[in-house]
Amino acid sequence: MKLDLIQVEKPWGRMHLPAPFEGPAPGGDPVGEIWFAHPDGRDLPLLVKYIFTSERLSIQVHPNDEEARARGLPRGKTECWYVLDADPGATLGLGLKAPLDADGLRAAALDGSIEDLMDWKPVKAGDFFFVPAGTIHAIGGGISLVEVQQNSDVTYRLYDYGRPRELHLGDGVEVSKAGPYPAALADHAEGDLARTLVAGPHFCLLHVSAPTADLAKLAERERWAIPLSGRVHGADGPVEAGECAYLAPGEPFRFDPGSRLLVAAPGAL
Repeated sequence: MKLDLIQVEKPWGRMHLPAPFEGPAPGGDPVGEIWFAHPDGRDLPLLVKYIFTSERLSIQVHPNDEEARARGLPRGKTECWYVLDADPGATLGLGLKAPLDADGLRAAALDGSIEDLMDWKPVKAGDFFFVPAGTIHAIGGGISLVEVQQNSDVTYRLYDYGRPRELHLGDGVEVSKAGPYPAALADHAEGDLARTLVAGPHFCLLHVSAPTADLAKLAERERWAIPLSGRVHGADGPVEAGECAYLAPGEPFRFDPGSRLLVAAPGAL
């Protein structure tokens, strides 16, 4: 099944969408995200997005499942990013250069020094980052990426560069793991390289260009197939780059020779 495409306006988005969408933003407002939703509005466990940035997103953090449920929310938000394209010098902020205690984090968020304390990492196409709940993070400007996440919209902003938007310092400081980002959570995958990018526990994510043993392990689960190039064929027809297929448990699918895709599924591999 081809999921519905929802364009989301964001102040940091773009007036002209990059590949694979290639066109002016409709309505004259910048589009920052494209979400893929079930046609009947079903609450799926995972959410796939494209994100396009013209400037930095807020410095933010998400709660884990336990912290989210304590606040009356259905689930937390662990996510990951696969970079499609990046302008020269583009960066992602992941973790802090050095650990901070709660009082230090709050003070840095209030006076803006958190921007300089962030670890801004240069990125290029094919770079991948797993972002567990509790990771302080920000996507920089000039980046296009695919995000796969637990289906939750809970975000606690710690700092927003003076934009007139609400901050959430109480919850944000409480759920933050205010320290460096583990290097083992980053990877790189491009071309025909088969790679298990995430193995769980909330979801798994594969980068494939041909059938693999790990892909076969997911056959009896619901899956999200995201073509980066080429075409995927499920029971309801083809899905191309810029689209996302939802595959029911046990539903077979194939992809054209030369295609490259991300495949996500709930749970551990």
